[in-house]
Amino acid sequence: MRSYWLDTSPTITPTNTGFISRDRYDVVVAGAGLTGLTTAVLLARAGKRVAVLEARSVGAVATGNTTAKLSLLQGSVLSGIREHQADDILRAYVEANREGQAWLLRHLDEHKVSYQRRDAFTYATTEDGVATLRRELEACQTAGLDAQWADATELPFEVAGAIRMPDQAQFHPMPVLQTLANELIDRDGELIEGVRVTGADHHRSLTVQTSAGDVEADHLVLATGVPVLDRGGHFATLSAHRSYALTFRLPEGSSPVQGMYLSVDSPDRTLRSVPAADGSELLLIGGNDHSVGRATSHSGAVADLETWAREHFPGAERTHAWSAQDYRSIHQLPLLGTLPHSEGTVFFATGFNKWGMTNGVAAALAITSQIHGHSPSWAEALSERVTSAADVATGFKDNLSTGMHMATGWASAELTSLPHDAPAERQGVVGQRHGRPLGVSTVEGTTCAVSAICPHMGGILRWNDAEHTWDCPLHASRFAPDGTRLEGPALHDLSRPHDEE
Repeated sequence: MRSYWLDTSPTITPTNTGFISRDRYDVVVAGAGLTGLTTAVLLARAGKRVAVLEARSVGAVATGNTTAKLSLLQGSVLSGIREHQADDILRAYVEANREGQAWLLRHLDEHKVSYQRRDAFTYATTEDGVATLRRELEACQTAGLDAQWADATELPFEVAGAIRMPDQAQFHPMPVLQTLANELIDRDGELIEGVRVTGADHHRSLTVQTSAGDVEADHLVLATGVPVLDRGGHFATLSAHRSYALTFRLPEGSSPVQGMYLSVDSPDRTLRSVPAADGSELLLIGGNDHSVGRATSHSGAVADLETWAREHFPGAERTHAWSAQDYRSIHQLPLLGTLPHSEGTVFFATGFNKWGMTNGVAAALAITSQIHGHSPSWAEALSERVTSAADVATGFKDNLSTGMHMATGWASAELTSLPHDAPAERQGVVGQRHGRPLGVSTVEGTTCAVSAICPHMGGILRWNDAEHTWDCPLHASRFAPDGTRLEGPALHDLSRPHDEE
């Protein structure tokens, strides 16, 4: 599965691949998505010597697989925050997103990157959904947003109600990353692919440990989705979700939606148009969110979206399908700042809850300010959040589910023996061999056997039949069929047994 964005963009050329050219930088940034590259550019503008280290390739994880909506209307996020936090925290969150949106729009204008102004809609198809909309509208108004009730939409099915927010934006994310990478390099920064941050040592000065050796820095910024060096146990306060997006070409004479849409009912649906290179417009439909590693059938989730699209947009022909991973904190707010026990030298940002285009830039603005010794007022307010009873309940529920998946995963692996025959093409199985849980898969004719134990905290991996990956149901680390780490809190690849086939 490869996103429309990645498939229609030229490769962004790094300065180095697989090696680090200097012994020391002012700041090392881990992760070359929107948050990491924006942070790096802001620091480079201030005269810092910056290196961005990307384990895979630019935009390979969240940014290259987003739906790329730049909106302050965010489904039912604001009412969710209001259930957990005071109104001043809600307003701080909105102000952070407003600044992130404004900065990115200025950047798009200054670099002549195309984007489209669109009205954003959150809609409901049930009475329960309408009640959610009413709470969301009240939260929007409390936060000072220009949100309006709408009884009808352009959607080809009946809705029970909707919220409309005018003059939001949508765009193609990869040209944005290209402009950021270009500016970073022009300002003598370095963009290094194929190098992973694996640790940090604070003896005397900060030493960043990487897969290509050690490098010294004044500061390290972890812009990696979930902090890969998690001394604060943030992974235990986050839930990781995977959702899907598909683009469709519609029959001649048909046009996709002109607004940007997100449902509040389950199963979730998101819709927007996508300008194509030939001047036509594609339709993007996404949804079917689920906890990572816990879906019954990932390929079934993709097929369900395709069926839904063809039901409501007859003649739609799929062009691309992909998936993305997002993190939500028990506080319903992004988490950012310095890692505990890092002496103020290691910064992180996570928990964007599917709204990384605004939150990611806001995090970059906040972290850059904090490195320079000050902080936006909204960032200070967000850091003063309290843990409410609702937060405790959410955390208890999430961790209870995690414990259950740990126990059932091990029980199943120990009771199941691996079959002698290799799995069918694009299939994977978990079982024990010689007393060890192994995962065996066949992809493109190659059968690989890897440890089925996640190196993060020992969860038993599950096969993702849509993306052909091994996914951990505990804290959402993901691995390629050959065991290569793809994303999540795990630092290392899966081990390979000596008797692999």
